[in-house]
Amino acid sequence: MMTVPLLDMKLLHLRRKTEIEQAVARCLEHQQFILGPEAAALEEELAAWLEVPGWRGVGTSSGTAALMLALRLLELKGDDEVIVPAYSFMSTASTVALVGARPVFVDVDSASLNLTPEAVVEALTPQTRAVIAVHLFGRAADVVAIRSALEAAGRSDVRIIEDAAQGLGARLDGQPVCTLGDIACVSFFPAKNLGAYGDGGMVFVRSEAEVQQLRMVRQHGFAAKYNSVVLGYNARLDGMQAAILRAKLPDLHAVEEERRANAARYRARFAASSLPDGFALPADDGADGRFYHVYNQFVVRAPRRDELAAYLDKRGIGSAVYYPKTLAQQPSLAAFVPHGSSFPHADAATRDSLALPIFPGLTAAQQAYVVEAVADFYSEG
Repeated sequence: MMTVPLLDMKLLHLRRKTEIEQAVARCLEHQQFILGPEAAALEEELAAWLEVPGWRGVGTSSGTAALMLALRLLELKGDDEVIVPAYSFMSTASTVALVGARPVFVDVDSASLNLTPEAVVEALTPQTRAVIAVHLFGRAADVVAIRSALEAAGRSDVRIIEDAAQGLGARLDGQPVCTLGDIACVSFFPAKNLGAYGDGGMVFVRSEAEVQQLRMVRQHGFAAKYNSVVLGYNARLDGMQAAILRAKLPDLHAVEEERRANAARYRARFAASSLPDGFALPADDGADGRFYHVYNQFVVRAPRRDELAAYLDKRGIGSAVYYPKTLAQQPSLAAFVPHGSSFPHADAATRDSLALPIFPGLTAAQQAYVVEAVADFYSEG
């Protein structure tokens, strides 16, 4: 029986093994393990990698910390509201609550599972201060359309935060995510397309004043050593992780292209298979090619999802559910969900979404085996 893990990070490590070992040795030599020259260099290199002048990076201890710091820039108060998709990872909404504001949940597009401009406009109130647009699974949310809708509604004051934890490298209308909104956040969790060997994140902004504010807040609010002028966190990027990320960054475009090639191969093989009504592949680049999907995950919509996942496991194939609950269903966020709220597209996704292996290094034979197993499950009834 063939084995196909959901993710094989060791393959990526082997591609850059020499460079990574040299980066670790460099850290051991200079002994600056918190922020330091590696973090500063990564901030500059990743901002340059975006290829849009004017953006600055500030390294953080995680993607969640990046969102926290981004929201702190807005100086939100208890009555302030931030619009968030009902279908996303926990930190998209929990960080809003943790800075003392109110997350406002809206339903998502039925195909891409990203925010729609219509849902954003419908949720606007005088208290709305920001929108968090999540680039879910590696496909950009339509930030261009969201911004246009906000302007048409007379709310150009509402700031757009890009949650690009899964979307680094994705594009919309040829422009990279992290340069579409007002503030952007990324995660370097090991499973990301650019993953560390621990945790890490980054915030992107264009204002020098915001860069300085972020640097203070990520380090206890220090304006100078031991002089805290605002309340802050210990949210600093680890120097060793920054060095490892610097070693992996040159390979990121190749990683994206390989994931995209794997997605195209899946599409061709699934198109040639007999599958039931309701089985759907993830949203692609769109008929007009506006989107450039980098497939941090390849998430299908599968009838009898849980049975399929169990069947794949017996066949030696890894899969995962992203996500088994909407954010509105999380007990810790219940106080922010108005009675009678409905999120039908998000709810449906919790019942039938399933991520299949798409990691770089996945072979054509492994993909053929995955598609065959999915088809066998449904043909066997």
